[in-house]
Amino acid sequence: MSCDKSTVPWVIILNLVFRIGVSMTKVVITEEQKKVLEQFLDENRPAELLNTYLYFIENKFNLQPVIFPKEKMIYQSADEVVRRLEKENKLWHETEIKIGFIHSSVNEETKKIYICPFTGKVFGDNTHPNPQDAIYDWVSKCPENTERIGGLRVKRFFVSEDPEVIQSYIEKTRSKKEPIKKVVYSSVLSGKLFNSKEAVIQDFKRNYLKNVSLVEVQNQNKFTIEDHFLAFIRKQLEEEKITTFIEALAEFDEFLPYVERWVETED
Repeated sequence: MSCDKSTVPWVIILNLVFRIGVSMTKVVITEEQKKVLEQFLDENRPAELLNTYLYFIENKFNLQPVIFPKEKMIYQSADEVVRRLEKENKLWHETEIKIGFIHSSVNEETKKIYICPFTGKVFGDNTHPNPQDAIYDWVSKCPENTERIGGLRVKRFFVSEDPEVIQSYIEKTRSKKEPIKKVVYSSVLSGKLFNSKEAVIQDFKRNYLKNVSLVEVQNQNKFTIEDHFLAFIRKQLEEEKITTFIEALAEFDEFLPYVERWVETED
């Protein structure tokens, strides 16, 4: 999405506000917002009117837009993406693992583990020279693996880098009890296991979303803006709202040079 000057009559708006003094629904700029705007204008010389207004809106509504590259979509916040994916069951799946009690397979230095879903056998990234090959070999020969494709045992296994999941195996290797079952959560996107849904969500936000500013959202055309977010942006770009913003700026001596420059530029 982008807005060019043909969609907003900037000359009319600026002239009405600066020269005539249009009275509309008043926009109140708080002291904190004033400081934020001053910093933005100082760091982005010469700042355009539209970018300044969008920055004000982002700050006023505490917007935190994100790009979800996999879907080529921009959302108003990471939480918005999470809510939609959870509703559609596209973020995490509940699954069950076995935790075996095999000595020296995991320790405090282990960062990544490969888990056999049939026995709970686990290979650590620091306790085996090639843990991925080892787990492939293990599940292909595992007597408890009764899953077949074309008469051959499936080579299915779990992977986890979640410290809490890894810690579960560290604690259990010190016991000689029978393997136990544990409910964990699998990321739909990566397939990795996590100890909790919140851990899946944090991994998703950290690795699959990109933070962007509202100015960047407006200036790009590679990604689609989610419908509700797009409707919000369009509403904020109504002429009256922009006019009242300029009117509010003009009440501060610090902002008058910027308003004057915008008027001169548009003239």
